Amino acid sequence: MRIDVKLFAGLREAAGTGEIALDLASGSTAEGLVEELRRRPDMERILTDMPIRVAVNRTYVDGETELREGDEVALVPPISGGAPIRATVTERPLDVARVVADTGDPAAGAVVMFQGNTREVARLDYEAYGEMAEQRIAEILEACVEKHGLTAAIAEHRTGPVALGEASVLVAVSAPHRPEAFAGAREAIDRIKAEVPIWKVEVETDGSRSRVDGTVPEVDRNPRPGSASATQRNSPPNVNLPEQQ
Repeated sequence: MRIDVKLFAGLREAAGTGEIALDLASGSTAEGLVEELRRRPDMERILTDMPIRVAVNRTYVDGETELREGDEVALVPPISGGAPIRATVTERPLDVARVVADTGDPAAGAVVMFQGNTREVARLDYEAYGEMAEQRIAEILEACVEKHGLTAAIAEHRTGPVALGEASVLVAVSAPHRPEAFAGAREAIDRIKAEVPIWKVEVETDGSRSRVDGTVPEVDRNPRPGSASATQRNSPPNVNLPEQQ
Protein backbone atom coordinates (compact mmCIF):
# COMPACT_ATOMS: atom_id res chain seq x y z
CA MET A 1 0.00 0.00 0.00
CA ARG A 2 1.10 3.57 -0.61
CA ILE A 3 1.40 5.97 2.31
CA ASP A 4 2.22 9.66 1.89
CA VAL A 5 4.07 10.99 4.95
CA LYS A 6 4.07 14.68 5.78
CA LEU A 7 7.26 16.11 7.33
CA PHE A 8 7.72 19.35 9.25
CA ALA A 9 10.44 21.56 10.75
CA GLY A 10 13.78 19.73 11.22
CA LEU A 11 12.46 16.55 9.63
CA ARG A 12 11.49 18.44 6.47
CA GLU A 13 14.90 20.11 6.37
CA ALA A 14 16.72 16.78 6.78
CA ALA A 15 14.75 15.12 3.98
CA GLY A 16 14.77 18.15 1.70
CA THR A 17 11.05 17.78 1.11
CA GLY A 18 7.78 18.17 2.98
CA GLU A 19 6.34 14.84 1.93
CA ILE A 20 7.67 11.33 1.25
CA ALA A 21 5.76 8.51 -0.44
CA LEU A 22 6.33 5.01 0.98
CA ASP A 23 5.26 1.61 -0.31
CA LEU A 24 4.49 -0.50 2.76
CA ALA A 25 3.15 -4.00 3.24
CA SER A 26 -0.50 -4.32 4.21
CA GLY A 27 -0.83 -4.31 7.98
CA SER A 28 2.22 -2.11 8.57
CA THR A 29 2.20 -0.08 11.78
CA ALA A 30 3.18 3.48 12.69
CA GLU A 31 6.38 2.17 14.27
CA GLY A 32 7.14 0.18 11.12
CA LEU A 33 6.74 3.32 9.05
CA VAL A 34 9.27 5.16 11.21
CA GLU A 35 11.70 2.24 10.95
CA GLU A 36 11.35 2.31 7.16
CA LEU A 37 12.15 6.02 7.08
CA ARG A 38 15.11 5.51 9.41
CA ARG A 39 16.73 3.36 6.71
CA ARG A 40 17.08 6.44 4.51
CA PRO A 41 20.56 8.01 4.86
CA ASP A 42 19.08 11.51 5.08
CA MET A 43 16.68 10.52 7.89
CA GLU A 44 18.68 8.00 9.96
CA ARG A 45 20.48 10.46 12.26
CA ILE A 46 17.56 12.75 13.00
CA LEU A 47 15.06 9.93 13.59
CA THR A 48 17.54 8.26 15.96
CA ASP A 49 18.24 11.41 17.97
CA MET A 50 14.89 13.19 17.91
CA PRO A 51 11.80 11.94 19.75
CA ILE A 52 8.79 12.23 17.44
CA ARG A 53 5.11 11.37 17.35
CA VAL A 54 3.15 9.90 14.48
CA ALA A 55 -0.18 11.51 13.64
CA VAL A 56 -2.67 9.49 11.60
CA ASN A 57 -5.66 11.35 10.22
CA ARG A 58 -4.72 14.25 12.51
CA THR A 59 -4.71 12.15 15.68
CA TYR A 60 -1.57 11.21 17.66
CA VAL A 61 -1.21 7.42 17.73
CA ASP A 62 1.05 4.85 19.36
CA GLY A 63 3.56 2.72 17.50
CA GLU A 64 1.28 -0.32 17.23
CA THR A 65 -1.44 1.51 15.29
CA GLU A 66 -2.08 -0.22 11.97
CA LEU A 67 -2.00 1.98 8.87
CA ARG A 68 -4.40 1.85 5.94
CA GLU A 69 -3.97 3.08 2.41
CA GLY A 70 -5.27 6.61 2.12
CA ASP A 71 -4.43 7.56 5.73
CA GLU A 72 -3.11 11.06 6.25
CA VAL A 73 0.16 10.42 8.10
CA ALA A 74 2.52 13.01 9.56
CA LEU A 75 5.68 12.86 11.65
CA VAL A 76 5.54 15.52 14.35
CA PRO A 77 8.84 16.68 15.93
CA PRO A 78 8.93 18.51 19.28
CA ILE A 79 6.62 21.50 19.04
CA SER A 80 7.98 25.03 19.40
CA GLY A 81 6.78 26.98 22.39
CA GLY A 82 8.29 24.87 25.16
CA ALA A 83 11.90 24.43 26.14
CA PRO A 84 13.66 21.62 24.21
CA ILE A 85 14.00 18.55 26.44
CA ARG A 86 15.75 15.30 25.52
CA ALA A 87 16.29 12.21 27.66
CA THR A 88 18.31 9.32 26.24
CA VAL A 89 19.51 6.00 27.64
CA THR A 90 21.91 4.36 25.20
CA GLU A 91 24.76 1.89 24.74
CA ARG A 92 26.51 4.28 22.37
CA PRO A 93 29.36 6.58 23.48
CA LEU A 94 28.14 10.01 24.53
CA ASP A 95 28.93 13.02 22.33
CA VAL A 96 29.64 16.01 24.58
CA ALA A 97 29.98 18.55 21.76
CA ARG A 98 26.65 17.55 20.21
CA VAL A 99 24.80 17.72 23.53
CA VAL A 100 26.21 21.19 24.29
CA ALA A 101 25.36 22.41 20.78
CA ASP A 102 21.81 21.05 21.02
CA THR A 103 21.29 22.89 24.32
CA GLY A 104 22.12 26.28 22.82
CA ASP A 105 19.33 28.83 22.46
CA PRO A 106 19.27 32.47 21.30
CA ALA A 107 17.67 33.41 24.64
CA ALA A 108 20.35 31.63 26.68
CA GLY A 109 23.25 33.54 28.17
CA ALA A 110 24.61 30.49 30.00
CA VAL A 111 25.08 26.79 29.25
CA VAL A 112 26.17 24.43 32.03
CA MET A 113 27.36 20.89 31.30
CA PHE A 114 27.93 18.11 33.82
CA GLN A 115 29.92 15.08 32.67
CA GLY A 116 30.25 12.03 34.88
CA ASN A 117 33.20 9.74 34.05
CA THR A 118 34.30 6.29 35.15
CA ARG A 119 37.13 6.64 37.66
CA GLU A 120 39.44 4.45 39.77
CA VAL A 121 38.28 1.14 38.22
CA ALA A 122 38.87 -0.47 34.82
CA ARG A 123 35.23 -0.04 33.86
CA LEU A 124 31.69 0.32 35.12
CA ASP A 125 28.94 -1.96 33.83
CA TYR A 126 25.59 -0.16 33.73
CA GLU A 127 22.16 -1.78 33.62
CA ALA A 128 18.92 0.19 33.19
CA TYR A 129 15.18 -0.26 33.10
CA GLY A 130 15.42 1.65 29.83
CA GLU A 131 11.86 2.69 29.15
CA MET A 132 11.21 3.89 32.69
CA ALA A 133 14.66 5.48 32.92
CA GLU A 134 14.05 7.68 29.89
CA GLN A 135 10.58 8.59 31.11
CA ARG A 136 11.86 9.49 34.57
CA ILE A 137 14.77 11.55 33.22
CA ALA A 138 12.35 13.47 30.98
CA GLU A 139 10.10 14.20 33.97
CA ILE A 140 13.07 15.44 35.99
CA LEU A 141 14.18 17.71 33.16
CA GLU A 142 10.65 19.07 32.72
CA ALA A 143 10.52 19.91 36.44
CA CYS A 144 13.92 21.63 36.30
CA VAL A 145 12.89 23.67 33.25
CA GLU A 146 9.78 24.90 35.05
CA LYS A 147 11.48 25.54 38.40
CA HIS A 148 14.62 27.29 37.14
CA GLY A 149 13.35 28.90 33.92
CA LEU A 150 15.69 26.91 31.67
CA THR A 151 15.62 27.36 27.91
CA ALA A 152 16.72 23.77 27.20
CA ALA A 153 17.67 20.61 29.11
CA ILE A 154 19.30 17.43 27.82
CA ALA A 155 20.46 14.32 29.68
CA GLU A 156 22.05 11.18 28.27
CA HIS A 157 23.10 8.07 30.20
CA ARG A 158 25.15 5.08 29.08
CA THR A 159 24.31 1.45 29.60
CA GLY A 160 26.61 -1.52 29.22
CA PRO A 161 30.39 -1.30 29.82
CA VAL A 162 31.91 2.18 30.25
CA ALA A 163 35.71 2.16 30.40
CA LEU A 164 37.96 4.19 32.70
CA GLY A 165 37.86 7.86 31.70
CA GLU A 166 34.77 7.56 29.47
CA ALA A 167 31.59 9.53 30.09
CA SER A 168 28.71 7.60 31.62
CA VAL A 169 26.27 10.50 32.01
CA LEU A 170 25.85 13.97 30.53
CA VAL A 171 23.51 16.70 31.70
CA ALA A 172 23.44 20.01 29.84
CA VAL A 173 21.09 22.91 30.46
CA SER A 174 20.83 26.47 29.19
CA ALA A 175 19.23 29.51 30.78
CA PRO A 176 19.21 33.28 30.39
CA HIS A 177 21.61 33.67 33.34
CA ARG A 178 24.25 31.52 35.02
CA PRO A 179 22.62 31.12 38.49
CA GLU A 180 19.58 29.43 36.95
CA ALA A 181 21.77 27.28 34.69
CA PHE A 182 23.99 26.07 37.55
CA ALA A 183 21.00 25.38 39.81
CA GLY A 184 19.10 23.54 37.09
CA ALA A 185 22.05 21.34 36.15
CA ARG A 186 22.80 20.52 39.80
CA GLU A 187 19.21 19.56 40.57
CA ALA A 188 18.90 17.50 37.38
CA ILE A 189 21.99 15.35 38.00
CA ASP A 190 21.25 14.93 41.72
CA ARG A 191 17.72 13.72 40.97
CA ILE A 192 18.85 11.46 38.13
CA LYS A 193 21.28 9.76 40.50
CA ALA A 194 18.58 9.34 43.16
CA GLU A 195 15.46 8.49 41.13
CA VAL A 196 16.30 6.88 37.80
CA PRO A 197 16.36 3.04 37.67
CA ILE A 198 19.99 2.57 36.61
CA TRP A 199 22.48 0.28 38.37
CA LYS A 200 26.24 -0.15 38.10
CA VAL A 201 28.90 -2.73 38.85
CA GLU A 202 32.58 -1.86 39.34
CA VAL A 203 34.93 -4.12 37.36
CA GLU A 204 38.63 -4.26 38.27
CA THR A 205 41.49 -5.03 35.89
CA ASP A 206 41.57 -8.63 37.19
CA GLY A 207 37.89 -9.04 36.28
CA SER A 208 36.58 -8.98 39.86
CA ARG A 209 33.16 -7.37 40.16
CA SER A 210 31.52 -5.36 42.93
CA ARG A 211 27.98 -4.01 42.77
CA VAL A 212 27.69 -0.37 43.84
CA ASP A 213 25.22 0.15 46.68
CA GLY A 214 22.28 2.44 45.99
CA THR A 215 19.17 3.89 47.60
CA VAL A 216 15.52 2.95 47.31
CA PRO A 217 13.63 5.73 45.49
CA GLU A 218 10.65 7.36 47.14
CA VAL A 219 7.09 6.53 46.09
CA ASP A 220 5.50 8.86 43.52
CA ARG A 221 2.55 10.00 45.60
CA ASN A 222 1.58 13.06 43.57
CA PRO A 223 2.78 12.95 39.93
CA ARG A 224 3.10 16.43 38.50
CA PRO A 225 0.20 17.40 36.17
CA GLY A 226 1.35 16.94 32.61
CA SER A 227 4.25 14.66 33.52
CA ALA A 228 4.69 11.30 31.83
CA SER A 229 3.71 9.43 35.01
CA ALA A 230 0.55 11.51 35.37
CA THR A 231 -0.58 11.29 31.75
CA GLN A 232 0.85 8.07 30.33
CA ARG A 233 -2.56 6.37 30.17
CA ASN A 234 -4.07 9.15 28.06
CA SER A 235 -1.09 10.32 26.03
CA PRO A 236 0.47 8.18 23.28
CA PRO A 237 4.16 7.45 23.83
CA ASN A 238 6.93 8.59 21.53
CA VAL A 239 7.26 6.09 18.72
CA ASN A 240 11.03 6.26 18.76
CA LEU A 241 12.97 6.89 21.90
CA PRO A 242 16.60 6.50 20.86
CA GLU A 243 17.97 3.05 21.68
CA GLN A 244 15.75 2.04 24.55
CA GLN A 245 17.47 -0.75 26.43
